[in-house]
Amino acid sequence: MLIRRETPADQATIHALHSDAFRREEGVTPVEAPLVDELRADGDLIDALSLVALRGGETVGHVCCSRARIGEDATASVGLGPLGVRPDHQTSGVGSALMHAVLGAADALGYGLVVLLGSPDYYGRFGFVAASTLSIASPDPSWGKYFQARTLTGYKPTQTGAFAYAPAFSRI
Repeated sequence: MLIRRETPADQATIHALHSDAFRREEGVTPVEAPLVDELRADGDLIDALSLVALRGGETVGHVCCSRARIGEDATASVGLGPLGVRPDHQTSGVGSALMHAVLGAADALGYGLVVLLGSPDYYGRFGFVAASTLSIASPDPSWGKYFQARTLTGYKPTQTGAFAYAPAFSRI
């Protein structure tokens, strides 16, 4: 498997991949696919943190991070998601490889926190904890334990407060 940064030539494939990975109902495009397109169009998708996984030359997974804010700080954190893997490659290690790669890249770029909304059972193995334990407030209190954060090397205990995703998340 090769993990590399997204290129402009990957955009249609990424859209199709998230449509397939998150499809809940036939004929209905899941919100994750246009979300990536909107983050990119708004300039909030962080190029260095939009990664594709390839096997045999085919794109089988994608993960991305976008600009975010904790309190008044727009530089300390990123919002992770979506993370999608083609259905025929799920449970084969692609998602885990993408998570390790994007966390390493975010750490190398100096971010202090990666924040996401997802399964504690899945993301806990990557060091994510309920964001509230780090004094980070969710945009929606009903998210509870599913709103999670992972500290990185650049983390400072003062990086607390209300978390805000990029505007595209509010439009989905």
